[in-house]
Amino acid sequence: MSDAPLTPYSQLTPMVVLEAMDAVGLPADGRMLQLNSYENRVFQIGLDDGRMGVVKFYRPGRWSNDQILEEHQFAAELVADEIPVMAPWTLDAATGHALEVHGMPPTLAEGCMGGGEESRFRFSVTPRRAGRAPELEDPATLAWIGRFLGRLHRVGARSAFRHRVSLTPQYLGWASRAWLLEHGQLPPDAEPAWAAITQVALDRVDAAFERVGPHSLRLHGDCHAGNLLWTAEGPHFVDLDDAMMGPAIQDIWMLLSGEAGAARLQLRSLLQGYEDFHDFNDAELALIEPLRTLRLIHHSAWLAKRWQDPAFPVAFPWFGGSSYWAQQTTQLREQVAAMGD
Repeated sequence: MSDAPLTPYSQLTPMVVLEAMDAVGLPADGRMLQLNSYENRVFQIGLDDGRMGVVKFYRPGRWSNDQILEEHQFAAELVADEIPVMAPWTLDAATGHALEVHGMPPTLAEGCMGGGEESRFRFSVTPRRAGRAPELEDPATLAWIGRFLGRLHRVGARSAFRHRVSLTPQYLGWASRAWLLEHGQLPPDAEPAWAAITQVALDRVDAAFERVGPHSLRLHGDCHAGNLLWTAEGPHFVDLDDAMMGPAIQDIWMLLSGEAGAARLQLRSLLQGYEDFHDFNDAELALIEPLRTLRLIHHSAWLAKRWQDPAFPVAFPWFGGSSYWAQQTTQLREQVAAMGD
């Protein structure tokens, strides 16, 4: 897919959201709350039948229809295995609306609401399920999350994605570095040092991936504490928007925090629970610092690519200046040291 339009949601008004719900046979009662999301636009919606749904409007140009539907199919497969994720509802194209639905069963809707092609959106609707942040300082909570991830990966290992991306140093690291340099995103005083340290860092990431060897399964892909909700029944994900192929450790390392000793204890609790349901390849522990390095570089490119979306300067006012890139350079030097030779 191509880069997203500069202002992809300028036509997404509350009336368009309500029209979209009507168009798939889920008329809303007027209750609407925009939820926190930068990549997509997400709204909690009250339905006429009393249910609460969550409608997600996908960022134009990010994923293809095949990639989105593959995510939906993975969610349905997890639900069939009684793993708590929020799978999209089946949608019906209501009469009188110029709308297409995709998938078997149809879970992705696409059409122009409220205007011309600039108001063409793709969206899906899932049930609403509330939750709170998990208590990651509690070993019992970490073990429970580990069991949850082990069950998810057991299903993820059954087959491979055909359309969604794979986590590789090229995809997250080298391509992000090249885009930032080719598009002149760094100030002249900051670019040489950043370019030099990213070259060294990514060479070491490549070497680490080569040593560990290829081992890839279907993942959540962006498993940090903010994407994991907790209820009395335990943890769940609200969606799988960043689902990808990659090493199992990708869904584990971002849950670790604090000093090295504390992170080791957290990792032990997570893996104790994880291995109740799925084997873990200990060699992947050597990928934690390389994966952290890739995330740093990719996050900078993500912010730069989205900067013309009005939501981003408001949410990330510290991005883009010389001090930001100097800080990134310092962090990457620390990552090079952490990865060793």
